[in-house]
Amino acid sequence: MQTSPILMAIQQICEEKNIPVSAVIETIEQALAAAYRKDFGEPNENIKVEFDPETGGARVFDVKAVVEGPAEGEETINEKKEILLPEALKLKPDAVIGDEIRTELKVPAEYGRMAAQTAKQVIIQRLREAEREVVFSEYKDKEGQVLLGTIQRVEGRTVFVDLGHTVSVMPYAEQIPREHYVPGQRIKIYVVSVNASSRGPEVIVSRTHPEIVRQLFAQEVPEVLSGSVVIKAIAREAGSRTKIAVASLESNVDPIGSCVGQRGMRVQTVINELGGEKIDIIEYAEDQQRFISAALAPAKVVTVTLDQATHTARVEVAEDQLSLAIGRGGQNVRLAVKLTGWKIDIVGSLSGQVAVPAEAETEESNEAVVEPVVEPPAESAGQATPST
Repeated sequence: MQTSPILMAIQQICEEKNIPVSAVIETIEQALAAAYRKDFGEPNENIKVEFDPETGGARVFDVKAVVEGPAEGEETINEKKEILLPEALKLKPDAVIGDEIRTELKVPAEYGRMAAQTAKQVIIQRLREAEREVVFSEYKDKEGQVLLGTIQRVEGRTVFVDLGHTVSVMPYAEQIPREHYVPGQRIKIYVVSVNASSRGPEVIVSRTHPEIVRQLFAQEVPEVLSGSVVIKAIAREAGSRTKIAVASLESNVDPIGSCVGQRGMRVQTVINELGGEKIDIIEYAEDQQRFISAALAPAKVVTVTLDQATHTARVEVAEDQLSLAIGRGGQNVRLAVKLTGWKIDIVGSLSGQVAVPAEAETEESNEAVVEPVVEPPAESAGQATPST
C-alpha cells in the first residue's frame, strides 16, 4: 500500500531532526487537542486527539478517569479529568474504579481550517523542543568523554566546535594557550558539561582538561584501555607540560614502556594531538618517598624526608640538579606537587639550605609556588621519564 504524503513528511522530519516518529505523532495530537480546546471545547472536557497519519484524519475524545470520590484532602473531584463511578456506569456498564472513560466528540467542519493555523505553530514549537530533548539526551550521556569535532567558527576569544548534531562552545579558559584554531580544522575535545537552556542544549568543551590526556592515552595504548595499565594521577599545564603517573596491575607489563610505545610512537601521537605539549611518564609507587623522587624527574634526588604533620616533603638534590628539579619557571616542582599532593621543599645537598619552598596555594589545589634559583637547560618534548 502506498504511503500517505503526511506520513512521508513526518518520516522526513524524523530523519532530518533525528527524532522518533512517535514523538512527532504525539506532538501533532497535542497540537490538534489544543486547537479543539481553544475553539470548540467545554471547560470540563479533558480533550485528547487520536491522529491517523495514513489518512490525515483525527478523532476527538473527552477522557476521564473513574474514581470513587474526591481525593484525600479534597472536597470535590476534578470534574475535568475525573468522573464518579455511578456516572461512569451510565456510559460504560462494566466500568470499575481506575478505568478510563473515553467519550468521542463531534468534530465540526470548520475545525479543520481553524485547527490548521493553531496546530502549525504548536507543532513547530513542540518539534523544536523534541529535537532539543533528543540532542540534550545524546550529549548528556557523553559528558566526560573525548569527541572528535570540527571548528565551525571563532568569535572573539570563543571557539565554536561542530559535534555533528549540535555546536559546542569552547571558552577561552578551556583553550590551550597559543593554540591556533582554524574553521574546518578537526580536533579532539573533552566534553566538560551539558546543560539545558532556552535555546537548546549548551555543550561546554575543553582542550585543557587533564582528563583529555587520560582518554587520549586510552585510545592509543591498548593496555590502558584494557585496564592492565592504570593512570593513577595527572598534573597538567596545558600547552606546556604534563606529568602522568602510571602503574601496572600485571607483573609482566611495563607501564612506562606500554605508554611510550615502540620508538615512542604512542606517546608521540598524544603529543601531536595536544599541539606538541611535553609529556613526562613516571611509574607510580605506593611508597611516597619513591613517588615524590620519581615525580621530580628528570632531576636525580638524593633523599626524601616526609613530615606527615605538615604533609611536606624535604627533598635533597645535588647542587648541579637544582635547576632540573625546579624546572623552567618552577614548572617541574609545581607539577610534582600537583601530581603527588605533597608540599615539596627542595634542598641543595652541599649548602643544606632550602633552595625552593614549594607550598600549595590552597589545600585543594596543592599547586606549588616557586621561585627558580637557576634556569634549567632546555628539555626535550615528549620525554618519557623512568622512575627513580
